[in-house]
Amino acid sequence: MPQRESATRNPDRGYVALLGWSLNAVEAIDRFDRRYVVVAPEWAEEYCVEHDIPYVPWNFERLNDRSMEIAEILQKEGVDVAIPLFEETVEWAGAINSVLLDNPRLFGQAMLLRDKALMKRRAQLGGIRVGIFEEAHDRDDVTRFLKRVNQTLLKLDGDPNDPIHLKAFDKAGCLGHRVIRTPDDVDSIPEEEFPVLMESHLDGWEFAVEAWVHNGKIKFLNISEYVTLGYSVFAPATPELERYRPQITAQIEKLIKTFDIEFGFVHPEYFVTSDGEMYFGEVAYRPPGFKVFELLERAYGFNAYHGLVLAFDPKTTEEEIDAFFPREVVDASGVAGCFGVYPRRRVVSDLEIPAETEDDDYYESHDLSTPLEETVTKRTAFGTHWGLVYFFGDDPYRMRDLLKKQEEFDFYV
Repeated sequence: MPQRESATRNPDRGYVALLGWSLNAVEAIDRFDRRYVVVAPEWAEEYCVEHDIPYVPWNFERLNDRSMEIAEILQKEGVDVAIPLFEETVEWAGAINSVLLDNPRLFGQAMLLRDKALMKRRAQLGGIRVGIFEEAHDRDDVTRFLKRVNQTLLKLDGDPNDPIHLKAFDKAGCLGHRVIRTPDDVDSIPEEEFPVLMESHLDGWEFAVEAWVHNGKIKFLNISEYVTLGYSVFAPATPELERYRPQITAQIEKLIKTFDIEFGFVHPEYFVTSDGEMYFGEVAYRPPGFKVFELLERAYGFNAYHGLVLAFDPKTTEEEIDAFFPREVVDASGVAGCFGVYPRRRVVSDLEIPAETEDDDYYESHDLSTPLEETVTKRTAFGTHWGLVYFFGDDPYRMRDLLKKQEEFDFYV
């Protein structure tokens, strides 16, 4: 991070705590007008001292029996609100904000937004459509659920099973996500992954939403289109998906009401079926993965982390937040997308950007690094990509095809 002029801080606005370490978030908020402090593990201290970044050390892996301590430290410091940057800090933000904002319900709300099974139940109670789901404590539970779902779908002997999905209760995105089709697949689940959430498969078009909320109202709503889940995403979406915007907005308003969300940022995932029905997948209360905030800045020009601070800060005015966000879709200067690279070979020694990728006029950059190990670890479940390749252009359809095409290439050889 280069030496830089920090922004002038506005004493009439809030003082925010960022929970978790994200260099992009820190750099962005350092350029903003809010006072801030970064609450991060001890390994971030050296960097923060060197670059003059306000910092409080905290170990987020410790049990919640000391969560009051960090709330009191921040309260004494004069902090108004804590902003979670990662899935693992959502619960901490709930605990801290219940103290800072004197609202005990915020901790319970954070628990709902962390536990996928509780989240689905709450959604169902709010009249939001969800698939069939249950918790599993062992492999037998998974086998029973697989059989029951397929019995419900009137499958006959010999018919291929409809798949079910297994997800970790409290991990971000694709981590711990498995697709189970047969009893043999069940045997491959390691004991330590239990308990898990099981869901029926929803046939439909999966997409994500990023919505900034202030005083219980949506201030900006982006629809991110997945090309292949776990591999690629772009924004704004194609006109086919954007035509569902009125229904999607109504669904997010229902979600905000169901989960009592007054402020902040939500990142839900939904399915739209061929007959136009919307099904809720899950919702996160933190920035999305796959650098979607950076894609939005490339497409629209506004900094999504600044928007995050505005949505969380209790001292933000209606006029300030309304003036900050552009108009959805029409104000975008183009379409920004990225592709997550997984090595396709078992042994690799070099990073090599395919000529077809690099020569495309939509290609912009990548954050892939040279492999440190030659043998590629076998992917369990959806796995974690090795880095992202970024694209930008005018045509959402061309972007969609281009991102799909990347799946055929070897970036590591």
